[in-house]
Amino acid sequence: MIPDGLLDPARLWSRSEVLGTPSPVPRSPGVYAWYFDQVPPGISATRCHRLGDRTLLYVGISPKEPPKNGAPESRQTLRSRLRTHFSGNAAGSTLRLTLGCLLSASLGLALRRVGSGRRYTFTNPGERELDEWMARNAFVAWITADRPWDIERQLLGSGLVLPLNIHGNSSGSTKTLSAVRSAAKRNADALPILPDSGGLRRVREVVDGL
Repeated sequence: MIPDGLLDPARLWSRSEVLGTPSPVPRSPGVYAWYFDQVPPGISATRCHRLGDRTLLYVGISPKEPPKNGAPESRQTLRSRLRTHFSGNAAGSTLRLTLGCLLSASLGLALRRVGSGRRYTFTNPGERELDEWMARNAFVAWITADRPWDIERQLLGSGLVLPLNIHGNSSGSTKTLSAVRSAAKRNADALPILPDSGGLRRVREVVDGL
């Protein structure tokens, strides 16, 4: 059974609230659900779950499932992950990468290689433009859970239409999203590598606020 705290939460939280001090987001493992006022271009939300006027498009977890090869476990929490989604960059947030690629034409965003050339972000002011779009349109709910990956698998296998999820999602939207993101990375590969000073500063801002 899918927890009511994700499909029928008592409230949704905005970017300013999640990033506020004190933050309402717990330093705990859990599952989060993203609802949007505006559906990004190229996405069909016809069969998506709705909460009032907002549409559920994406679910995620923090931390990820521990690796089975003995590698160190992630130390992320709901608070650190949601701060990264709301104020980090595309290199650290698959949600930001997907949103930025879908919104590239309407917001004038361009994915670029930065630093060593192995990381992709929308640089600045692109990441700031994405911040502002999320502040207007993206809202989140969460629940705490000791094994959030079990709930994520349940959600992805429940028949819910989650068009912004790629990994573990069997819906037809995954091919479209993968193609859009791959095209953006190919375009970035053809352009010069940029310094990553802005991205490093944004990472410090997120870490300092935890």
